[in-house]
Amino acid sequence: MLTKIDLCSMALLKLGEKPIQSLLDDTAAAQLARTLFDPLTDALIAVHPWRFATKKFELTKNADGDFLIPSECLRVTHTGGNAIIGNRITAQPDRITIVGLTRVAPDAYPAYFASLVATKLAMEFCVPLTGDQTIFRTLAALYDAELQSAKFIDSTTTTVAGIENFSLINARF
Repeated sequence: MLTKIDLCSMALLKLGEKPIQSLLDDTAAAQLARTLFDPLTDALIAVHPWRFATKKFELTKNADGDFLIPSECLRVTHTGGNAIIGNRITAQPDRITIVGLTRVAPDAYPAYFASLVATKLAMEFCVPLTGDQTIFRTLAALYDAELQSAKFIDSTTTTVAGIENFSLINARF
């Protein structure tokens, strides 16, 4: 089970730096890790409809007649055709179901996402810790490749349901 410290240490090792023992260490690396980890992972989760971070939310109207998007929802991926305005959804029914992306604890990250997080953290740590633009560019290229690979893996983790009772297919057989 990976922790924030494990992922930050993996990132530091990619830079040739020493791993941290705690996010409260009095080092530049620990300070960067403390500051960047949560916003960076939230942004990475929001960038793609990851299956492991997808959750259904059952919403009921509030006193204003709108539906509030839950604060744990980083990005709404499906509203059933209802309009999003700010952090609210406008719809006619009294209850709706939306699908969104939510924060996930590091110990629940699949391996492909954990590696992506470590590489992105290494990119963000690179210039402040090393000042080396060449390493940064190398990490950026690695991140782009890992992102594409992770998206592919995530999108192919389950099988697509077959088409049943489709007249054109039935007519062929």
